[in-house]
Amino acid sequence: MLVWQLSGISMFPKTTCVGAATLRFSKSVYNKDLSWFSAYGGRSRLQARHYGSRVSARKARNVGKQPIENVHIPGLEPITYAEKMHFVPGLAKPVFPPWKRELRDPRYFRSPPSQEMPLYKETPCYVFNQRTSILEGVRQALWLTKSMPISGLPPQFLSLTESPANQLPNQENRVQNAINHARFWDTTEERPVKYRSTLLFNLLHLCATLQSSHPLIGRRMLSEKYSLAASWKRGKNLLQVRGQNGLLYNSMDPLPRISGKQQVLETADHILETFYPVSPLVDLQIVNVYKEEVNCTGYRGKQYYPHAHTLYFVEGEETRCKLRPEQFRAKMIMFLFGNALARARMLYGTKPYSVLDHPITIQAVGTNGRLFQFIVFQLNTTDLSGDDGIKNQVWLDEDALLYDSAKVKPVIFRKEVKIPAGLAGYKPETFSKFLALYLHGAVDY
Repeated sequence: MLVWQLSGISMFPKTTCVGAATLRFSKSVYNKDLSWFSAYGGRSRLQARHYGSRVSARKARNVGKQPIENVHIPGLEPITYAEKMHFVPGLAKPVFPPWKRELRDPRYFRSPPSQEMPLYKETPCYVFNQRTSILEGVRQALWLTKSMPISGLPPQFLSLTESPANQLPNQENRVQNAINHARFWDTTEERPVKYRSTLLFNLLHLCATLQSSHPLIGRRMLSEKYSLAASWKRGKNLLQVRGQNGLLYNSMDPLPRISGKQQVLETADHILETFYPVSPLVDLQIVNVYKEEVNCTGYRGKQYYPHAHTLYFVEGEETRCKLRPEQFRAKMIMFLFGNALARARMLYGTKPYSVLDHPITIQAVGTNGRLFQFIVFQLNTTDLSGDDGIKNQVWLDEDALLYDSAKVKPVIFRKEVKIPAGLAGYKPETFSKFLALYLHGAVDY
């Protein structure tokens, strides 16, 4: 003991306090000289974890610690350091009212609770938007729109492109060049992603070259990123279609009706398909803040191109919302119906009509860059509350291939070329359908 005092060395140095959780040993000292912590001369896993990490020890101290509650006693105000303008130990932390800007800044806007909004209603509204993926697909969309399906396009459509006057000069080569431009020439990527819009605009540009021989094509225009809103009732439930829905091709003249009066009256015998026990409103967005009678075609004031001609949908470019083909076709039907219904509300008012004197016809083309979906919709009635009576009509042509494959490099398996490089398997009949829908209304059939 005298030797320790003379040398001035303490038995327990400052950095080796056994009771503290911050032992500062080096790895070599810890591995060699701390074997006496274990009962059998070795290091236990619990001791190594506790003494080897400060973070775990610090976390262990906070386990079970309850937050301090601020108790407010009526008539007794705590003394805070608000007047001091800085922190003072022993004084309470001041509580200030929320700061509000004098000018309205949308970056710091906080919406009030939905119950306090002026448009709040107890009865919910079921909304279909551009990202809705309904479970039953086309069957559910037909029930929501009270429509009758018809397989294939109308026969008069296919006869439009049989005449050489309604075809492009050197049509097949020009269409294949448009595909090559979108898939190979417009990008340097081996697997291009955003080629679908380029292909759609290339095909529309080819169709527009027929304006010299068909002057009525000049009475049309393209609209992009417009917002649609339409509302109707199915039974006791209020439904709405809202949102942006692709590229709209407008016209000064409405499309002619496809079905005659007798064919429209025969739709009353059609029975809508049910899918019990699945609810027809499954996957629709439920909202309580809405306007009841909202019908808007996306334009305000006087409109020089009031009639919707064709809707063009591009699927696959939006990574946050990818729909399967069945749900993609259902989305096309819902927005076709919404455009037709909003136009009918403007012409006939909000009063439901069992049979429209002049049915409203709108077309749609959807593509993912290779597969094309063609749909024609005719709105015959705005009385949609019940399942009986006149039905709307939907013509569907599904999964039409424009080409089989378009590869930058060939696909080789076991030294055999399975898929050649370049464009392969071009289908000219698919572009004929695309051109027929484009010329509808500009050519007499």
